Amino acid sequence: MLEVLGLGSAEEAVYSALLARPTASAQEIARQTGLEQAESTRILLDLAARGLVALATETESETESGAPDPTGRKAGRGPHRYRLTPPSVALAPLLVEQRNALHRAEAAYSMLTEQYRSTAAHAAGSVVEVVVGVEQVAHRFHQLQRGAQQELLVFLKGAPIAVPREDADLSESSALDRGVDFRVVAAKDYLDDLDVARDLRSAISAGLQLRVVDSLPLKMVVSDRDRAMVPLDVADSDGEPSAIVVHRSGLLTALVHLFEREWVHARPLYATATGVRVEADADPQPTEGELEVLSLLLAGISDRRAASQLGLSIRTVERRTRRLMDLARADSRLQLGWHAARAGWL
Repeated sequence: MLEVLGLGSAEEAVYSALLARPTASAQEIARQTGLEQAESTRILLDLAARGLVALATETESETESGAPDPTGRKAGRGPHRYRLTPPSVALAPLLVEQRNALHRAEAAYSMLTEQYRSTAAHAAGSVVEVVVGVEQVAHRFHQLQRGAQQELLVFLKGAPIAVPREDADLSESSALDRGVDFRVVAAKDYLDDLDVARDLRSAISAGLQLRVVDSLPLKMVVSDRDRAMVPLDVADSDGEPSAIVVHRSGLLTALVHLFEREWVHARPLYATATGVRVEADADPQPTEGELEVLSLLLAGISDRRAASQLGLSIRTVERRTRRLMDLARADSRLQLGWHAARAGWL
């Protein structure tokens, strides 16, 4: 728990042991934690140097033992006893230091990213880069999925070549756990494998939105509308899997537009007990949660305020709004309101 603040596992064990008592000697801490006494002493001295623990005063030691202080370093006395410095005093500076380090790292990341994009040496290769080889393609694929903070758009077709399905599942699960808005359009033949259908069922239950079309022109993954990866024909790279990574550009905008067009015309899939199925209802209706969002939006409340009032994340509100617009086949929220009134949703 305290490793993020710079404490190792042994240091955390000693720190936690002191939480349970007013004062303790190195020998008592060693007995409680299972550490060697010399190691316990070393850690206590290090924690004291960092201001996390302090030597117990004579009064504190007497209070705990009920007898004159047996722990002083005067002639004939036992070893020092230690007590915790109040965590609100000792740990706060460590927390501030970690936050500042993260802010510095973010600033450096932004600066380096911008510098990379603006460097003349990368002018020709900054829009599209070619990645060749199984390891390199898999590495960039995981970079895109694990680096996504807001949205992933994916086309699935054919059998995996560079990234095994089980590896893709791990990246997919990580993105869903982070609350990334994850939309997938799959070619119909991609769902023929029962194992794939079961995997997708679990992903849908975790929040993935899945639709199916008869066929797709290509495989693709788009991360935060900032980067995309598209596999190349194996024959173009002497039999090795290869792909292009497309950075922010008109080409990337075209790929996002292609996804959105396929998404609108694709058929929604939903989880069943054994796999997935295409939505069978001729006129699917919004859920109760979606109607709650709709009522607030039609009242002129912003997405952020709606999320706050409903106790949802803003991404969830945006996701529900987009599904409402898909159900209504609306291009704007004005059209959505008109359709909702006409269909009697509210």
